[in-house]
Amino acid sequence: MSDNELGTFLRTCREAVTPAEVGLPTGPRRRTPGLRRSEVATLAGVSVEYLARLEQGRDRHPSPQVMGALADALRLSTEERHHLRRLEKETVGDPCCPTAGMPSRSVRPTVRALVDRLEPAPAVLLNRLGDVLAYTSGYERIMGAIGLLDEEQPNLVRFLFTDERARAAFPEWDGVADEQIALLRAGSMLSDPHAEGFADELTVLAGAPFADRMAAVPRLPRASGIERVTHPAAGPLRLSYETLTLPEADAQRLVVHLPADAATSAALDALNGRRPGALRAVTG
Repeated sequence: MSDNELGTFLRTCREAVTPAEVGLPTGPRRRTPGLRRSEVATLAGVSVEYLARLEQGRDRHPSPQVMGALADALRLSTEERHHLRRLEKETVGDPCCPTAGMPSRSVRPTVRALVDRLEPAPAVLLNRLGDVLAYTSGYERIMGAIGLLDEEQPNLVRFLFTDERARAAFPEWDGVADEQIALLRAGSMLSDPHAEGFADELTVLAGAPFADRMAAVPRLPRASGIERVTHPAAGPLRLSYETLTLPEADAQRLVVHLPADAATSAALDALNGRRPGALRAVTG
């Protein structure tokens, strides 16, 4: 994990905003993506030098007023503002951000009951490192068939990067890999020895495909989307997913999949031994 996640996040957000979005002219000779530091500094009411220190990690104590002004200037969403605040608190060692404990593998009874209630939809409960903690039989019929659940303690990230079957199972492997790295980084504190140890392990086991992504500019993960899976019996599946984040003390997330089209709906019905249309496709 980088020790300058706050600065990197600010720079990434700056480069993602176009001049037109903030009412500035787009000149023909711009050499930098997004906004210049001077433009963000003017919009936020801070000096260019101070913004440079923040981005480079040379200043780690911005005031709440400065953080709010930068969030406004960068047009951050509510989710991005929460992430910015979290990074700032961890950077300065805020006592409200304690040292990360061991990733939980226990599942509260009410959460387990919730997973059970989701049958036969494919649903899985994961901790911050991607350990599989609980899942429905619908999830097992899909992911068990591709090999994800073979290990005694399966881990989605480890399977994705170290099992050769993963690339065949996920036709859009690169996008899935990017998303899992975003989740791993967003779910772990800057000083998380367990996440660091896990990353070191996969850097050795998986090499560049994992290490290069960990070293790249971080981004926030998506809470929903569509994932393609090639099932050995049912063929190609298009699954819409929604991610439900449990309370912070749990550090767990519940991912629920639904068929994204009629063909996938029929395929899942067949896998689950249910009448046609029992699992309804998500329509836009």
